[in-house]
Amino acid sequence: MSDIERLNSMLPNSLSVEESREKGILTLSVGPQHPGSGHFRLIIKVDGDIIVDAEPDPGYVHRGEEKMCEYRNFMQNIPHLERPVIADSCSILYPYCLAIEELLNIEAPRRAKFIRVIMSEINKMIFELYWLGIYGIFLGHSTMFMWPMADRELLIDLAELASGARVTHAYFVPGGVRNDLPDIFKDRAVRQLKYFRNRLNEYSKVFYENPLFIDRTKGVGILSREDAINLGVTGPVLRGSNVPYDIRKVEPYDVYDELNFDVKYMKDGDCFARAYVPYLEMYESVDLILQALEKMPDGPVRAKLPPNPKGKVGEVFKRVEAGRGELAYYVISDGTQKPYRVKLSVPSFRAIPAMRKLLIGARLADMPAIYWGLNYWPVEADR
Repeated sequence: MSDIERLNSMLPNSLSVEESREKGILTLSVGPQHPGSGHFRLIIKVDGDIIVDAEPDPGYVHRGEEKMCEYRNFMQNIPHLERPVIADSCSILYPYCLAIEELLNIEAPRRAKFIRVIMSEINKMIFELYWLGIYGIFLGHSTMFMWPMADRELLIDLAELASGARVTHAYFVPGGVRNDLPDIFKDRAVRQLKYFRNRLNEYSKVFYENPLFIDRTKGVGILSREDAINLGVTGPVLRGSNVPYDIRKVEPYDVYDELNFDVKYMKDGDCFARAYVPYLEMYESVDLILQALEKMPDGPVRAKLPPNPKGKVGEVFKRVEAGRGELAYYVISDGTQKPYRVKLSVPSFRAIPAMRKLLIGARLADMPAIYWGLNYWPVEADR
């Protein structure tokens, strides 16, 4: 049995139009204009308030990122590749830069590797706070929207201080980073990160210990360890199902193997577990940044490259742990200044089979918790 056949065998069959009419089933379209769905449509069929079928319908924000890479040289691809995940722009550039460095046979300076880790973890937290804030709105908890959005500014300020931009940074480049950190960065980062870590303690009290949030997420949308592995989910969704798998540990890149951190995971596999893992990971990100700031040496931050460098003939695969999970690039070079092929493997697209499996049989009121808890980012999935 092929992987596709095995995956299809795990998912329920869709109901035909005739079957739906015979059973008096109502069909609902959630999105693509729905502000919560984020340019993504779910075709849901309900019998009363029970979801009997759910058909994910992606493709509303396809931008042709992979094809555009073939018409630009290795450096020119940096700005547009950030667009699928503007809230985690460093993480989506990270594996691309690692792949191109291997094709160009260059290595980033040691200081640049520490800076990459720092900026990657800052961006991961920026994304996780955005995701957590929207989760609060999904469940009617407006405080848990306002708090993350306000505290997120502390981290955006640090990213702006390093890169000069607040949204997408175009900061990671093949050979290192675009510019060095300013002299005031370390002191400001230490001060703001320690404050943010104390703020995280308050999140637990106001959100994760809230009886309403617990009722909406505990025991809802349970994804077993076996199903999580077989369906191919990754990141916090996988770790929420009792699978302590993190690319930073199993396949370390740059200087992650020199830093101490734990892989956070939960055993229950429900919506609460998938929401709690990113929260725990923000503590680890703060500690990783503080360690990197202390260990970071002086020196250059970018390898010298000739104008329009040509890659060696070959192919390379690189992956990192982004805010939503494993994000990878497969790049083929034909020896010219442009990649011959670029393929992105993104965690959001891999969440789609799990979305359908968890929604069928759930109550309609549980749909927001299940959908957003899967950390699905439509623009990333469509690319």
